[in-house]
Formats: sequence, structure tokens, C-alpha cells
Amino acid sequence: MAQKIRANSVLPARREALTLHTADGLALVGELALPEDRDPVATIICLHPLPTHGGMMDSHVFRKAAFRLPALAGVAVLRYNSRGTWSEQGTSEGTFDNGVGERFDVAAAIEYAEFGDLPDVWLVGWSFGTDVTLMHGLDPHVRGAVLLSPPLRYSLPEHLEAWATSGKPLTALVPEHDDYLRPDEARERFAVVPQAEVVGVDGAKHLWVGDAERVLDEVVARVAPGVAVPLPREWDGPMKSADSSAYNAHNLAAYADVPVPGPAQRSAED
Repeated sequence: MAQKIRANSVLPARREALTLHTADGLALVGELALPEDRDPVATIICLHPLPTHGGMMDSHVFRKAAFRLPALAGVAVLRYNSRGTWSEQGTSEGTFDNGVGERFDVAAAIEYAEFGDLPDVWLVGWSFGTDVTLMHGLDPHVRGAVLLSPPLRYSLPEHLEAWATSGKPLTALVPEHDDYLRPDEARERFAVVPQAEVVGVDGAKHLWVGDAERVLDEVVARVAPGVAVPLPREWDGPMKSADSSAYNAHNLAAYADVPVPGPAQRSAED
């Protein structure tokens, strides 16, 4: 019997813990999730939100991506903790570097995907991860990028100009009630990139609480256009439930300003 896919549902996949080695000598904690019984149709590399405010490879949208997309969409999901970042999987070496040293981190992830022959590599950045994507993600092996809640805080106009020149696809998912950059302003700021697509998401906020399914649908629509969306909300095969105790404890600071959801919002988050 089909079961509803909930926030902690873990669908079948081949999951491999990995270590990324940066050009400046650091070891980063990571994980690759692959479809269980087939080759992936595309690959996403997840660049997480600001680690000084709770961002990590397990930030909830990326956690759900790794739990679901290999099975539901045939998409490989590569996540890692940038320098100095902690999650349940462990702590990456180094210290947070305000988007400067993080160029070595994203380069190591792209190199891992390239040497592993992972297909159609896309970067998916969230908040701080969008700045890292814009600043350091223009690699020949990268097909394009999807930006979640881009604040355009660390990245500069020349980074947008470089993406414009590259011609590579760039999609920005911008919450209606974002804390930093809202849809109308985002359209103005990204206008310098002719191929950029800015998608305003009604009702959403910076942290995407309650909107993870919409985000995953939008990501899959760009990186694997042959996969039908919306993705299934139920699964009729084996399914596990992840232990979220350590994850929840780590995210208390990041979610401190988010109101406790009522029954309707909890249902949407599940």
C-alpha cells in the first residue's frame, strides 16, 4: 500500500559517505546519494546556507533532496559541509571564510562529480550557497544553477556579468516574503543576466518551511526536464524514517525566528 512521503521519509538509494579534498589542503565531510537500481539522469551539488546561522549539508531542503530525489526523479544528490561546518555526519576541516576560501570547497565537489562521471552536473545553492554559486560556480563541468533565496550579499555585479557571458541557465527561486531579496527586486538585479529566470514563490519565506516539495519540483523541472513534476507525494515501496533528534537540535538557532506552524502548515511540511 502506498504511504505518504513525510519530512523524515527516506526512500531507497545508494548512499555513500565521502571526503572531499580541497586544493588548500582541507578534508570536507560529504555524501553522495544515487538511484538504487539505475544510472542517474542528472546530478545536483548542494551548497548550503550560512553555517554561522545553522546552515549545513542537512539543511532541510537538501536533506529532503537526498532522501527523495534519487528514487523519485533518478537524480544524484551530492551534499557536503563547507569548511568549518558541522552536521550529524561530522565536521569539515577549516573555518568559515565569508565566501572566499569556500571557492576551494565547491571546486572540490565539482571535481569529485567530474571524476566520478556523474552526468549533467547542476549547482543548487541556498542563501549563502547562492553567493558561493555565483562567485565560484562557473566551471566548465557545470551545466547551470538553481538559486534558492538568493540574498546577493557576497556576490558582486561582475559575478552576474560572468554568468551572463557564459550563457549557462540560471534560475532563482525567490520567496514572496524573503528577508533579504524579494521577487520584484530580484528581477531587477538579475536583469543583467539575459538567460536568468526569476520565479517568485507566493507565500514562501527565506527558510522554505512548508514549501520544500515546491522547491524540489522546481529544481527537478530544470535539471531533469524529462521527469514529470510535481513529484509523487506517496511511495509504494520500502521506506525508512530518519532519526531527526540531532538534526532538530542543531537547527534551533536557524529556526528561532520561525513561528511554530499550525496543523495545516505541519501537514504541508510533511
